[in-house]
Amino acid sequence: MIGIVSYGSYIPKFRIKVEEIAGVWGEDAKKIKGGLGVYEKSVPDVDEDTATIAVEAAREAIKRAKINPEDIGAVFVGSESHPYAVKPTATIVGEALGVGNDYYAADLEFACKAGTAGMQICYSMVKAGMIKYGLAIGADTSQARPGDALEYAAAAGGAAFIIGKDPIAEIEATYSFTSDTPDFWRRDLQPYPSHGGRFTGQPAYFRHVISAARGLMEKYGYKTEDFDYAVFHMPNAKFPVRAAKMLGFSEEHISQGLVVRAIGNTYSGSSLLGLAATLDIAEPDERILLVSFGSGAGSDAFALRVTDRIKEFEREPKVWEKIEKKVYVDYAIYLKHRRKIKA
Repeated sequence: MIGIVSYGSYIPKFRIKVEEIAGVWGEDAKKIKGGLGVYEKSVPDVDEDTATIAVEAAREAIKRAKINPEDIGAVFVGSESHPYAVKPTATIVGEALGVGNDYYAADLEFACKAGTAGMQICYSMVKAGMIKYGLAIGADTSQARPGDALEYAAAAGGAAFIIGKDPIAEIEATYSFTSDTPDFWRRDLQPYPSHGGRFTGQPAYFRHVISAARGLMEKYGYKTEDFDYAVFHMPNAKFPVRAAKMLGFSEEHISQGLVVRAIGNTYSGSSLLGLAATLDIAEPDERILLVSFGSGAGSDAFALRVTDRIKEFEREPKVWEKIEKKVYVDYAIYLKHRRKIKA
């Protein structure tokens, strides 16, 4: 069996409420919350970035697994907010963790699904016998132009997964669906992304998420009722709820992993934080359907089966416990933390 040997997560403690942002721009907060289903979002501290978030999440994963960091043979960091345009985040993470020098490393970028792409690569490398363990991380401090609709949800956070043999959750199958659908983009040297508004829904998010989920089920013989939990990418709270219904899942199937309402859209960390929150309560032989989404566009789907090893695995502190530890900031402090005030 090959799958998730351990996992860790990190969410900045700072939050800003939708009402605070809406008040600055003269918007109706009630309407925005109703439309997005997001009530507040996480905000990174002035000294937090994708690298620090990735390191913190990975340290927790290594500690829980009780493995030697030097046994990790690959480090992949998926993000669309790497701190350097030319300088890998993965090497910073590897050095901070004490992985050594004999390992594969790369930064991945595919909008919000770069972290799950890392999981697929690690799975393949372990299966091929190239490495003992692989570390796949999805982390972001996502960007949003002040006053843009994205600003109400673009957040910060991440999760790390160690892939190897004798897992707590076996990767039974994985499947991807990809197309050239330009719903969201950011040109070189541009500080903020652009998006296709409502176009990002049906032809982008729903087409890819539903196609990946159904493709996985059809190719490997699964049905909706085979899964106890489902986790989807969460650009807002409305999209994953609708996707779940389209596939025959109830809100009960996705509620544990629906962290977006409380912390916003953490981009590459979004579906992975939802998976981490779900693993926090999952029991042996339960199955989890994970489907990520990255604009541009593509989705990775996974069928995960929880094993008996989860019983002895240390799952504290849980993701929802971290979410509840928060400090609210006003819009001025938010601008300072996000470095949006230019001299």
